[in-house]
This record gives sequence, C-alpha cells and structure tokens, in this order.
Amino acid sequence: MSERIEITLVSHTNVGKTTLVRTLLRRDIGEVADRAHVTERSEAHVLIDTAAGDELVLWDTPGFGDSARLLRRLLASENPIGWLQTQVWDRFTDRPFFSSQQAVRSVRDHTHVVLYLVNAAEAPSAAAYVQAEVRILGWIGKPVIVLLNQTGPARGREADALDESEWSRHLAEHVGTHRVMAFDGFARCWVQEDALLAAVEQVLAPEHRAAFARLRAAWRARNLEVFDESMRVLARQLSAMASDREGVAEAGGPRGLAQGARRLLASIKGEAVPADAASERAMAALATRLDRSVRESTDRLIALHGLSGRAGERILARLAEQFDLALPADVNASGMLGGVVSGALGGLMADLSAGGLTFGAGALLGGVLGALGAGGAAQAYNALRGTNEGRVCWSPAFLAERPAAALLRYLAVAHYGRGRGEWVDAEYPAHWRPLVESIVARHRERFEAAWTQAGEGALPEVVAARLEPVLAECAQEALATLYPESAALFDRRP
Repeated sequence: MSERIEITLVSHTNVGKTTLVRTLLRRDIGEVADRAHVTERSEAHVLIDTAAGDELVLWDTPGFGDSARLLRRLLASENPIGWLQTQVWDRFTDRPFFSSQQAVRSVRDHTHVVLYLVNAAEAPSAAAYVQAEVRILGWIGKPVIVLLNQTGPARGREADALDESEWSRHLAEHVGTHRVMAFDGFARCWVQEDALLAAVEQVLAPEHRAAFARLRAAWRARNLEVFDESMRVLARQLSAMASDREGVAEAGGPRGLAQGARRLLASIKGEAVPADAASERAMAALATRLDRSVRESTDRLIALHGLSGRAGERILARLAEQFDLALPADVNASGMLGGVVSGALGGLMADLSAGGLTFGAGALLGGVLGALGAGGAAQAYNALRGTNEGRVCWSPAFLAERPAAALLRYLAVAHYGRGRGEWVDAEYPAHWRPLVESIVARHRERFEAAWTQAGEGALPEVVAARLEPVLAECAQEALATLYPESAALFDRRP
C-alpha cells in the first residue's frame, strides 16, 4: 500500500529555508533574497516517489518572524478571543504574521517530521528567538530534526559534534523525539542527504517506516546512478587526454637544418629535446583540447547534479614539463654532424648507453655507423625509437597528476548546493587535496597501467573502461573518509 509522507522545513525568517529546498530538489523554486518573510505561504514539493506510488513531500513554510508573539498567539488560540485575533485581526492587519500562524497549525495537523533549520554561527543561548521557537516546536508535538545551516568552511567532526550537543540540550526540555545534525544547504554533499533521510527514518512513527524505506531506496538509487555516470564522464575525459597526440611539422631551410642538428645531438645524448616553433604550436593545440575537454566534462558533472551554470573559461597554464616531446632525428641535418660523430664514436657509444638507449652489443652500433654514415645512423636511431614522425603528448608526470585533479573537480561539484545559484569555480577545503592525492597514490600502479595502454595505441574507450572502476574506488574512499556513514551507502548497491 502506497503512502504520502510529509516533512516540513521551519525556521526563523531569513535563515535559508528556500535555499535548502532548492538544493534538495535540485531545481529553482520560490525566491531567495536577503530580507524577512520572502516565503509568504507554505508550498509543497515532491522530493522523491516510487513505482509503488509512495511520495516524500517537503513543505517550505513562512519564517517564524516574531517568535515570542507567535508563541503567545498559538497558546491563546484555543480560547474565543485568541481565535478572533488570529482568524480576523491578524489576517487583515498583519498578513505575514497570519501566514506564520497558519503554517505552524498546518505542521501540527499534517506533517510527520519537522526539520528545524538554524544558523550554526549563532549559539542557541545567544539568539533571543530560539527559546520561543523551541517552545513552538514543543507545541507542534512532532519529531524534530535540527539542521545546522551556514556552517562555513569545514571545521571537522569534533566542532560539529559540540554544536549538535549544545542544540540538543536546548531542545530536550520542550521537544521529545529529536535529532541534531550539521547540514549546510550551500555546501552539503549528496551522501549527507542520505544521512538526513536516515535521521528522518529513525524518528518516524513505526507504521510509516516501510514506505519511507522504499522512498529512501529510490533516493539512494538515483544518487548512485549520478555517481556512476560521473565516474564514466571523468574516465572518458582522462582516457581521451592520455591518448591524445599532436603531430609536429618539420621546418625547412637552413634554420630547420640547424634545429634538426640540435635535436639529433640532444636525442643521442639522452637529453631533453628542445622545442621549436612547430613543437610549441603542437603543445598549444594539445593544451587547448585538454582545456576544452575539462570544461565539457565539468559541464556534464554540473548537469548531472542538478545544478545550473557552466564551467569557467580557465585555460590550462602550459609548462614544458607537462609534455612529452618526441621528434625524429633529421636525416639531412645529421649529415652536418658526420665528422663530429665519426670522430667521437667511443663517446657516442657511452652516451647512448647512459641515456637509456641500450642497443645491445656496442660493436654492432659501431658497424652501423661505419656502414651507414651519419645520415644512416639517424635513420637507424629513428627506427629503434619508433619515432619516424614528430609528435607531442602529455608527459607521464603530468598524467599522474590528472586523476587527483579530476576527483577534486567531482567533489567540488558534488558539494555545490543548488541554492547557491549558478555554478562558480571556487576554492575547495584545504584538506581535500592531501586526502585525494594520498588515495590516488595507493592506486598508482593501476593508473600507470592505463597510461601505458593509451601510449601503446589502445582505443580511448578501452582505456576509459580500465580507468572507470579505479576512479570510482578512489571517489568512494574519499567520500567514506569525509563522511564515514557513506561507506554503507555504497555497500547497499542493488
């Protein structure tokens, strides 16, 4: 049998109820403004439903406003004079105050659980209105979950626990069943939403828990689907980057010959190959494609998480060490070096060995040089390196940094509340980076295997299939570290 379960969000005016509702619904509703009584009437929104017909409905209500006066009206409303004040006088002389009274009565009569949103920056003992509002919650007589909003930068579990304990003490005198939890509508993560639903399930009357369990399972399945698709998006972006190559056109004329000569000497000695104008253009093309793919994948993450806006126009800063530049030795230019090479054969053999270009027997190399001359040596060198055409790709060191960067992007999007407005790139908490980097480091060999596969010419979709599970494991580990309760969320996959 299907059920309609209603939860109602209440708070003092201008604490952020509508902002939180937008975040939970992942769509824009109502009006968000820095003034009192922005919401003038209660509004119902379906958070989730099931195939069986169950509905979880969230009510957004007008703020309490003058809480002490509201409490007096509610306590006096059972007598005729109090009823006259409420239903006649307040209705026509103070509409926002009348709306607040009607909203509170509706909560008492219809809701199953009350969500009381408070400003975490204010201690309950310091806010004059809190004591009156706690008594109003007692008058309503329903289970209450206090949500600590506007917590600001991440403070650690210990600080949240202290605030939760202090608020719980203030509720204990007037409110029976209650829970307190940190839940910032601006920067909550979807795994915290599941924790909120778990708290609702705990305080809900037993006869409603079976239906609520079905609703929570539907909510969880939807979020896990978004998580899985997010990992696919990141895997495809990383695999395309690892597989990307840009050819380098050879320059002609004397200048080209001189550049080719310098490249040949550097290559033979095992040194970094100096970039020229053609190489710089290739690097710029590679960086432009990466920047575009990062923005496109971020836009996809934004859409998947029910946010609006687009990724910022942030062009990747290009550094030489980010690229792996492989240029062939110029056969024509090598003719200019014939005398030098022939006169330093012993040193050449040592340089090749020290540079990591081990050809086997040194005598064979001497024979090749003797038989082919300098130009033939360049051709042999290119064949042994597999570099008959110039190309630029991303360096191994740069590739090693990309999984952490991708996962940090994911965490930033997953924590961005719809109520904050359109997506804006911002600094993430300082403790995220060392956490993510340490997790990625533990999976280094698996990532390196994917980069090797890409370097050997595997199709991007094959590389993506290899990257996706390891990215998912890293993301799950990061979420479970930040929010220990989320580990069970992933364990309960269908």
